[in-house]
Amino acid sequence: MTSLHKPLPPCHIAGRLEAGCDEAGRGCLAGPVYAAAVILPDGFSHPYLNDSKQLTERRRMELRDVIMRDAVAWAIASVDAAEIDKINILNASIEAMHRALDALQIRPGAVIVDGNRFKPYRDLPCTTFVKGDGRFANIAAASVLAKTGRDLFMAEAAKEYPVYGWDVNKGYPTAAHRRAIEEFGPSPLHRMSFRLLAQPSLPGL
Repeated sequence: MTSLHKPLPPCHIAGRLEAGCDEAGRGCLAGPVYAAAVILPDGFSHPYLNDSKQLTERRRMELRDVIMRDAVAWAIASVDAAEIDKINILNASIEAMHRALDALQIRPGAVIVDGNRFKPYRDLPCTTFVKGDGRFANIAAASVLAKTGRDLFMAEAAKEYPVYGWDVNKGYPTAAHRRAIEEFGPSPLHRMSFRLLAQPSLPGL
């Protein structure tokens, strides 16, 4: 497993810490997009902490407990499907991260974000890092909380809408998920601005 760099140094001049942010569920057809913000203590490390997509579900849940217990501060937030349809998934992902930052009980001195797109958050310095969830522990921790938070939501939603198989696909565009949409129609949790059905094959292809 790829080891992580230590988190970027906290903002010592201001006497404040750095928050890592990440989102989960951006490519899904249904359900909210989730985001988390995490401030880790100096020197925090864990042998399994990595980009949440590189971890098993069991490992993610184990890490969720560790992060919630040991982080200086953490918060999880979401933007639902109806709002995603109104403002688009990029804006919704950034909005979810802003909401997570708003919910932190400790105000950070700086923010680092997975990816290459972000909007300024208040007056804090913000830096984006492509594949930051595999490079920095605080972003990796945020990816774990965002992913597990969303997965737990979709597992509960699957009980209300069992035909879509969300307990297995978590709302991602699998062939089985799209077949269920075609057969049963979309649910109130589906993102109507997304292409819910597979592109039909052209004749002769």
